[in-house]
Amino acid sequence: MVTKADTFRALHHHRAPGDPLVLPGPWDAASARVFAEAGFPALATPSAGVAAALGYADGETPADEMFAAVARIVRAVDVPVSADIEDGYGLAPKELVERLLETGAVGCNLEDSTGGRLKDPHEHAEFLAEVRAVAGQQLVLNARIDTFVHGDGDPERAVERAALYVAAGADSVYPILAPVDVLPLLRAGIEGPLNALARVGEGPAPAELGERGATRITFGPGLQRRAAQALREIAEGL
Repeated sequence: MVTKADTFRALHHHRAPGDPLVLPGPWDAASARVFAEAGFPALATPSAGVAAALGYADGETPADEMFAAVARIVRAVDVPVSADIEDGYGLAPKELVERLLETGAVGCNLEDSTGGRLKDPHEHAEFLAEVRAVAGQQLVLNARIDTFVHGDGDPERAVERAALYVAAGADSVYPILAPVDVLPLLRAGIEGPLNALARVGEGPAPAELGERGATRITFGPGLQRRAAQALREIAEGL
């Protein structure tokens, strides 16, 4: 039997250059339905966007509320949903996987920094390996690399971390905020699917990011913020 996780994982592979997997980031059930009805084959929640919808600053959403929000999003659509669960909320791998699977999500994004500081890459790789061991193939694991956010921005450090995380069982890696001109270098040094961040209304389009080496495109909280701006303009008009 082919599961939603199998379907989601397969979407990451055998993609032509310029045709990356584009994953809009829903922040609630209504936005998830909009993206699914538009024809996107899968979705990936942004923790910052969900936090804003719940009335929290980025990074301050309690785990219980985040999992509950993800569950509502999953229930609203038929397509696979991956959840951004930040750095794992300090939960042990077994509890983290169990709670994530309870939401119905088939993937997750896990950061390698906490409190604005990079984690030791070997320790984080061990954590990812434990998550993989518990989850088996039920979750598509996207390992976020924060060297361009909290590190020195050296692409080689990102490649080194990526190698550790892929070896630990990550399905894809996500060097968030990597400069566009660095993507070809990262692509050359990283095995497997590569996630890149697209900015709504500015910077390269998803197709161009794909041509530069990205396999998978996410938007962070960009779509939620764009929607909030549109609503603000409507409110001002009223």
